[in-house]
Formats: sequence, structure tokens, C-alpha cells
Amino acid sequence: MTLFAVACAGIFPAIHVGRPWLAYWLFPYPSTMGVWPQFRSPLMWDVFAVSTYATISALFWFIGLVPDLATLRDRSTNPATRIIYGILSLGWRGSARHWHRYETAYLLLAGLATPLVLSVHTVVSFDFAVGIVPGWHTTIFPPYFVAGAIYSGFAMVLMLAIPIRKIYGLEDFITERHLQNAAKVMLATGLIVAYGYGIEAFMGWYSGDRYDAFTLWNRLHGPYAGLYYLLLICNIFIPQVLWIRKLRTSPIALFFVSGVILVGMWLERFIIVVVSLHRDFLTSSWGMYYPTRWDWMTYIGTIGMFLAAIFLFVRLLPMISIFEMRTLLPEAEVKE
Repeated sequence: MTLFAVACAGIFPAIHVGRPWLAYWLFPYPSTMGVWPQFRSPLMWDVFAVSTYATISALFWFIGLVPDLATLRDRSTNPATRIIYGILSLGWRGSARHWHRYETAYLLLAGLATPLVLSVHTVVSFDFAVGIVPGWHTTIFPPYFVAGAIYSGFAMVLMLAIPIRKIYGLEDFITERHLQNAAKVMLATGLIVAYGYGIEAFMGWYSGDRYDAFTLWNRLHGPYAGLYYLLLICNIFIPQVLWIRKLRTSPIALFFVSGVILVGMWLERFIIVVVSLHRDFLTSSWGMYYPTRWDWMTYIGTIGMFLAAIFLFVRLLPMISIFEMRTLLPEAEVKE
């Protein structure tokens, strides 16, 4: 899910450069003219943070699949697919040396991936926080974006896992306990996000800056006020039903709440970007944003690209780690 989402997200900076055919200027390629990227630009920080995140995530994902790819290689009856899986499995034979190297590499990549989750969303938040636009220039953004990423990430995981669990009969593997734990994480991160909204509003009032105060007033009473109230309902109030254990363990309720959270997180980005920009310092530049067909096509197209990648993954590769099920289930039976 992370890889496919990053692949979709990578489209947008290329578009926003304005001249996408020159997007390679963002990378420190060997330049005989000595023209290097502007490392003080937040767009550059994005390129390095997201590309590093994508690289580590891809390695972590691929290394975890190596034993399963070897299983698919050994069980495949089609010569072409056997060759493909054989190449991807990197000559895996399941020897003690292979397992030792695998576990070492997997542990190192897990250690690298954990702080990267924090760093990539912190850097993305700097895109806004270093600007002087009212509604952006705030120090709450880094932790607020990290919590929001975990919040929406778990919602997306549940939106994908619940139907896959039902369609493929994976209730014995993706158990009620997994769903409940994911719901608890969403509840906790949702409260952090709510705290971020509260601090944002408080600082808009307490700072004494009339532009920040106006941004707060505009969110509550301006032309986009309805979307802001819908954002609060989706991200703060509706997820509070997860305090009820019966709803927290109900796949249907969790699917609905996860969908509501994803709508709320999309609205949050819309509020941050559009509502902060449509009425800035100069009243002469005020205006309303109306998406064009190209905006809609890009947005819907990336959703289609994400779902197509997920469907291909489900079709061609194991959804749940085969070797982990082989090793963890006997261990669980011994403990019982």
C-alpha cells in the first residue's frame, strides 16, 4: 500500500514543477554547467525524503517477499512464471546461512523504515510550515502531519483488509484482534489530530496576529466553512464511536468509519491548501477555487492507478506472508 501510494504521490510534484519535462533538475545529476538544485527549497526536501522513503519501503517489502517468492517458484507449473519467480527469489534455498542473512537484513531495514515514517511526513509538513502564508506558518505541523499520516494510513489498511478478508476467507489470519488493535491506533492518533486542530485554532486566536485570526474566522464563517465543519465531523466526532467495543470489533462499522476518516483527511489537505490560499494578504488576489476537468482526471486517475496496483499485487503475490504463517502458527499452538 505504501509503495503504490508513493508511486501515485510522485506524479504530483512533477506536475507542480510547471515544466514536468525538466523535473530531472530536482535531482543532483552531473551537470557540466555546475547548476545544482536549490537545496533551500522545500520541494527539494520533498524529493529526497520521498525518494528515500520509497527506496527503503521497496527494499523492506521485497526482502520480506523473498522466501515466499521461492515457494511460488517451487510450486509454479508454468515455466515462464517459474523463471520470473526464480529470478525474483534471488536463489533462495532456505539454508541456515540464507535465513541468518535474511533476518539481519530485514531487521536493519525495519530499523531504517521506522524513523523514515517520522521524517518523510515531517519534511512534507515543512513545505507549509516554512511559508509565511497564514494557516501554514505554524510549528504544530510536523507532529500533526505524522499523526495524520498514521491515522489515515490505518484507515486505508482497514479499507483494503476488511473486504479482502471477507472475499478470500482470511478470517483465521486477519483476526478480530487485528481489527480491534488497528481501531485503537486510529482512535489514539485521531485524538492527536484533534489536539492539533485545537492548538491551531488556539494559536490563531492567542497569537494576536490579525492574519492568523482572519484565517481562523474564514475557516469557520467563510465560503468553505461547510467543508471545515464536515472535516471536524469526519476526523473528530464520528471516530469517537470506536470507544464502543462492539463497533470496534465489527468489520462493517470499521469499514464505514475508515471511509469517513479518509474523506476527512482529504478535506484536511483541501482546507490547508485551498482555504489558506484563496484569501491571502492582498484582497485584490482573493478568489474561489473551482476544480477543472484536468484536476478531476488527475485525482480520479491516481485512485485508479492505486487500486489497479493493489489488484495486481493480490493477483500475483501472496497477500499474507506464507513463511510467517508457517512459523508463527505452530509457535502460537505451543504457547497455548
